[in-house]
Amino acid sequence: MTNIVNHWIGGKPAEGTSGTYGPVTDPATGAVTAKVAFASVDEVDAAVAAAKEAYLTWGQSSLAQRTSVLFRFRALLDAHRDEIAALITAEHGKVHSDALGEVARGLEIVDLACGINVQLKGELSTQVASRVDVSSIRQPLGVVAGITPFNFPAMVPMWMFPLAIACGNTFVLKPSEKDPSASVRLAELFSEAGLPDGVLNVVHGDKVAVDRLLEHPDVKAVSFVGSTPIARYIHTTASANGKRVQALGGAKNHMLVLPDADLDAAADAAVSAAYGSAGERCMAISAVVAVGAVGDALVERIRERAEKIKIGPGNDPASEMGPLITRAHRDKVASYVAGAAAEGCEVVLDGTGYTVDGHEDGHWIGISLLDRVPTTAKAYQDEIFGPVLCVLRAETYEEGVALINASPFGNGTAIFTRDGGAARRFQLEVEAGMVGVNVPIPVPVGYHSFGGWKDSLFGDHHIYGNDGTHFYTRGKVVTTRWPDPADAPAGVDLGFPRNH
Repeated sequence: MTNIVNHWIGGKPAEGTSGTYGPVTDPATGAVTAKVAFASVDEVDAAVAAAKEAYLTWGQSSLAQRTSVLFRFRALLDAHRDEIAALITAEHGKVHSDALGEVARGLEIVDLACGINVQLKGELSTQVASRVDVSSIRQPLGVVAGITPFNFPAMVPMWMFPLAIACGNTFVLKPSEKDPSASVRLAELFSEAGLPDGVLNVVHGDKVAVDRLLEHPDVKAVSFVGSTPIARYIHTTASANGKRVQALGGAKNHMLVLPDADLDAAADAAVSAAYGSAGERCMAISAVVAVGAVGDALVERIRERAEKIKIGPGNDPASEMGPLITRAHRDKVASYVAGAAAEGCEVVLDGTGYTVDGHEDGHWIGISLLDRVPTTAKAYQDEIFGPVLCVLRAETYEEGVALINASPFGNGTAIFTRDGGAARRFQLEVEAGMVGVNVPIPVPVGYHSFGGWKDSLFGDHHIYGNDGTHFYTRGKVVTTRWPDPADAPAGVDLGFPRNH
């Protein structure tokens, strides 16, 4: 009997009723291991209705009640790290250590949510006029939704729902249909921690489910992480329906290597940032810009390291890189390498013919390294989302920064140098939302917000951190005047009330 991944609505599993299912595969073998129910409009409506009903009480719950549930959820997550990581590996394909790292980064946001009472403190000004005080408070929105990608099936949902729920909202999550099981397990654990029924709901599906969330009148805000074309669509559609939107899109992250950089450290960083998680990360370094004469030596160091990467099933402890998520995605990634030479690239490593003995039907691709890549090449212009690293050459620092700033994307970037002055200039001059100085993947810790510029973000708020708290709440200002008791009519007793 085929395993079925069902929805989670109103605090319990909900079998799919639409009759439509999608395949869930093991990327290491290519075998279909389960099918996931796709929600109909009615099923999405049921999840939103459950969240709306739960909001009537959860939205009025005390901070102490919310944080006590979150602390129990955090303890359960910590205890089930390996189990959740195994689910990620089975359906996404990334190696177990990488999956454990994903869970750990998600836990950072749960930590932030556990301390939400500090984030939600208001402001007070007294005596702005005679006996007049003004206070500012933040209140939850209501029902909010999250639409998340396949590459981080646990971490990205945890970037959203713990903080939203801590702020007093209720949540409907639509995870990727390619690797849906981790999200359901997270919902089960949150319920086990004491989260009231309906506060967190999970519906699976395709465009039908997404579009219903974008247009549903009871959904007040939508968070999204995915490709730039879909992020733009999410932002446009949800905004037109009166919703608050944070939509994080794609990337082409550059790493600028100056002539004074430690080339061994830069090569180590480039390899880990480009090929970790098989390049299926929006914060992957996919373009290295080598300045001056360092290019040849840097490329040689990258090649030496890349050739030693052990590729295999994610559940094999010896594997350092797993397969890609689907066969179709593998073929698309390979096409960029196959056409690179004709576009003027020097193909240093071609990983398109890679297979793993005993797992020949898996979605395998090896390491590819392209040098002297022109900015006109598709391998440079597009977000490949695979283990392909492009190296570009620049004569000067200024030329390198201009090249980076000409990109339509502005998610993350990095500079490798020993020169503090150059690093300071770079962090001020580069047009990207996240900058690393001798740090290749500058993903902020949980209490700083994550987000890019330009075509990497649509909406006014970055995700998690202070921006996340502001996104999931709305401000209210209260101006108060109370009469002085001394001005009260005669006969009023200001003492303690009597007991009779």
